[in-house]
Amino acid sequence: MPNYTILLVDDEEDMLRVIGGRIKSWDYSLIEAKNGREALESIKANPADVVVLDYMLPDMDGIEVLKGIRKINKKVPVIMFTAYPNPTSMREAEKLNISAYVAKLSDYTDTHLLLKAAIDMAIKKTNTSRRS
Repeated sequence: MPNYTILLVDDEEDMLRVIGGRIKSWDYSLIEAKNGREALESIKANPADVVVLDYMLPDMDGIEVLKGIRKINKKVPVIMFTAYPNPTSMREAEKLNISAYVAKLSDYTDTHLLLKAAIDMAIKKTNTSRRS
């Protein structure tokens, strides 16, 4: 299995540690960003195979970051990850070709399973488009 790189964008240290640790345990390489600016700089410097993007960041919201990502890379799969899902942000994210919208749940096991499924699905789509 190729080693895929996941960019995890979250301003909460605990989430970076817990979710980042889980992503690494799934044998993916991990790049971390703590805000939108770092995420956009990272996308330019270190192309990731999948981006896991928190909606609430200190410097900009996830939709602003997603718009910036799409200016840099139109095809990278992006998974929006949030504790505050709402229909407006979901619709806006869908317009920007988001791969999945995963709610941060109180039970980390469920969150991990949902996130793993979303990452696997995004990578599968990436592999399919590379072959065509």
